[in-house]
Amino acid sequence: MVLAAGRGERMRPLTDSTPKPLLTVRGQPLMQWPMQALARGDFSRQLVNTAWLGEKISAQFGAQVDWPGLPQVSLAYSNEGQDFGQALETAGGIVRALPQLAEVFWVVAGDVFAPDFVFTQAAVQRFAASPALAHLWLVPNPTHNQGGDFGLSATGQVLNLPKGAAGCDHTFSTIALYKRAFFADCGLPAGNPQGVALALAPLLRAAMDRGQVTGEVYAGDWTDVGTPERLAQLNA
Repeated sequence: MVLAAGRGERMRPLTDSTPKPLLTVRGQPLMQWPMQALARGDFSRQLVNTAWLGEKISAQFGAQVDWPGLPQVSLAYSNEGQDFGQALETAGGIVRALPQLAEVFWVVAGDVFAPDFVFTQAAVQRFAASPALAHLWLVPNPTHNQGGDFGLSATGQVLNLPKGAAGCDHTFSTIALYKRAFFADCGLPAGNPQGVALALAPLLRAAMDRGQVTGEVYAGDWTDVGTPERLAQLNA
């Protein structure tokens, strides 16, 4: 699942007429980087959730994409804006799409640039065989998030630490594997038929406290393309 529903307020005026995941980074739409990386790992069935200017995203990619040298990608869409008039936040959007997702599935934000990340079948198999319900890839805290998001134990457990606390040395890259069971107790039925907006972070933190979230560090290039300045730096 590629997350592409956000408004991108901090990127205005660029996002007034272009959805943030379609902004160009190094010659192609930002969200195309993780889509192609998934295809490179033979994850050729992808789902994109949309809201703000979502029709432009489906017009860009259609129902299938053929990139040279990669497997053909079949695309499905979860049109939150069309169905409910708004984006459903990360967890609400995932639960909305859950009936179309596999038992174990990737989630990546369409507005994060991580060109070196490799999506592997082996990672899925390891996670599927583990007791964890979510597995996160973390990055060292960037300058714009020096207080961090989470900690990481020596045994690979992601730790629910307050921002700025000792050991809160990692920021969530947005790249993760989930099991459908992670969302079983979120308070929403699969398919989220009422279109309830629900944030992901509280669910993750609660699961961390139960020891159900594992993680590892991704050391490659990573940029949360959250401001026009960061976009310009990537394209410089």
